[in-house]
Amino acid sequence: MIGSLEEGKKSRTRGAEPDFLCIGAHKAGTTWLYQQLDSHPDFWMPPVKELHYFDQLSRVQRAAYPRCRDERDRRFLEQLQSLSAEPGIDLENYGRLFEPKASLFSGDISPNYSTLSDEIIRQVVGYFSNLKVIFLARDPVERFWSHLSMEVHYHQIEPFDATDIKEVNRNLSRRGMLLRSYPSAVVARWKRYVDSEQFRVYFFDDLQSNPAELRRSILRFLGADPDKPGTGLTADYNSWTKMEKLRLTDGVRSHLAKVFRKELKTCAARLGGPARKWPARYGF
Repeated sequence: MIGSLEEGKKSRTRGAEPDFLCIGAHKAGTTWLYQQLDSHPDFWMPPVKELHYFDQLSRVQRAAYPRCRDERDRRFLEQLQSLSAEPGIDLENYGRLFEPKASLFSGDISPNYSTLSDEIIRQVVGYFSNLKVIFLARDPVERFWSHLSMEVHYHQIEPFDATDIKEVNRNLSRRGMLLRSYPSAVVARWKRYVDSEQFRVYFFDDLQSNPAELRRSILRFLGADPDKPGTGLTADYNSWTKMEKLRLTDGVRSHLAKVFRKELKTCAARLGGPARKWPARYGF
């Protein structure tokens, strides 16, 4: 349970807080975003991409060793481990995780935050009053299939017949998958608590078509200098593009389009931008 917010605010260390959260979506470019910000001179990013603090209290199995290149990383990892041992969410000490950023920008990129409850969102946003929030949206059909492919690739679920609609539906109907598959609902839930000037929706479509401009737009929103080059990475670098996806047959694609028909139209109306073209991809 989250403790007293008013009590926490009184003792908060100046500057000890994230500047932003990226709340997802899964398979919509969050790894690309982490890599771009981590390579930008205006940012100090945590040594692990996904903190999972508000959804799993950081008790998540990590596939790789976290970065530990200097004293700031070591201190962050030690504090995160200590914080994760507590039974509930501690907003003040979560904020202190970001002290190593000093005068730079920093944030938490955890796609699972797209599934947080209204109560947790309200308290987090209420405590960190200057927090900016980013959501990367992707066509629900494409996002779901990419997410499913990732789970099979990393042995998070058992392999299955991807041409069998019943098997596809079984995987889609999992509660966790459903919560992540309706971007209009995620955006609406967070917008109840985040000021419109502090919230931005960006699109995976733009990452595919013009990553340099997407990078510039996000950096401007976060207050960084978009003209500063990253160290060692181009804007179109994305380590996830090499992952092999499950074969998506025309029949399964048509079925998924029908499942998400209402959501595709809702996204077109509410999210705008590239989402306006999503229904037409499926003849709607």
